[in-house]
Amino acid sequence: QVQLVESGGGLVQAGGSLRLSCAASGRAFGIDFMAWFRQAPGKERDFVARIWGSGGNTYYADSVKGRFTISRDNAKNTVYLQMNSLKPEETAVYYCAADKLLTGGYAYWGQGTQVTVSS
Repeated sequence: QVQLVESGGGLVQAGGSLRLSCAASGRAFGIDFMAWFRQAPGKERDFVARIWGSGGNTYYADSVKGRFTISRDNAKNTVYLQMNSLKPEETAVYYCAADKLLTGGYAYWGQGTQVTVSS
């Protein structure tokens, strides 16, 4: 089993920045795909960004391109999400997800961290 623990959420003004962290523990060896999702109140969970491969391949939702950066520290089994120029509509619970092969969705999810962007 793999455990994911997010941290770094909080309250920030519009235009501000936050960096989220997600630490993987347990049977984390072989986890290649790690991603961030977010869920705003009353809405579905949306994809934000993904990172995979030894070269750190990345993929972003169009809405965050150029403002968010996903990265990982393999030695620490940790993935980060640097969020800049935050908007009030990005207020949500941000979730970390992980999987080894991503053939059937993400097998592991964190408990989420709240990000609130005030206007």
